Amino acid sequence: QVQLVESGGGLVQPGGSRRVSCAASGSIFRMLTMGWYRQSPGKQREWVARIARSGTTAYADSVKGRFTISRDGAKNTVYLQIDSLKPEDTAVYYCYAEQGSMYWGQGTQVTVSS
Repeated sequence: QVQLVESGGGLVQPGGSRRVSCAASGSIFRMLTMGWYRQSPGKQREWVARIARSGTTAYADSVKGRFTISRDGAKNTVYLQIDSLKPEDTAVYYCYAEQGSMYWGQGTQVTVSS
């Protein structure tokens, strides 16, 4: 069983930056993949970014160039750095991990508004 806890959400002005974190209950290097989805009000959950065990990263076209996924193995934590925030980035950001099964965190709200 893998437990994931997100943090770092909040209210951000357009054009600002935010880093959200996902702390895992065990070594993140045991996971095949870790990543992020987001869900905006009235919309389906959207895949955002992932980082493989190898360190290879991938991003959705809608966030490429503005979002950066990274990890800290010593802290068992995966990060999502979000830059040049837009109102349409407002969403609950969910962390996930793949290790045979899929595991999810509870989500962290990021609101982009002036």
